[in-house]
Amino acid sequence: MDDADVTVQEGDPTCGDMIQLQLKIEDNVIEDVKFLSFGCAANIATGSALTEMVKGKTLGESKKVTMKDIKEEVGGLPPVKMHCAVLATRALESALKKAIEMYESGEGSESEPPD
Repeated sequence: MDDADVTVQEGDPTCGDMIQLQLKIEDNVIEDVKFLSFGCAANIATGSALTEMVKGKTLGESKKVTMKDIKEEVGGLPPVKMHCAVLATRALESALKKAIEMYESGEGSESEPPD
């Protein structure tokens, strides 16, 4: 995404999976979200599910997404693949933290503080 407000990358050193998450935020709402997966099919599925779950939501609403929510959204994951839902959740948390820091430093374009 060329006009992303936030780009983060998270990885799992035990398996080598990585996810890059990009957010376009306008008026405290995630207007667009993209991901790039480096890993297994479960990593791709959880990244895709995450994007569908947060697009159109406020930063505050997006903060409430949990790894259990992502697991349920993809129809379940075997225990050995739960790290993929954890990785997607960590990427979201990092992106939201970065977005809030941008707002607080005056770099963000939002008129109201994120909830």
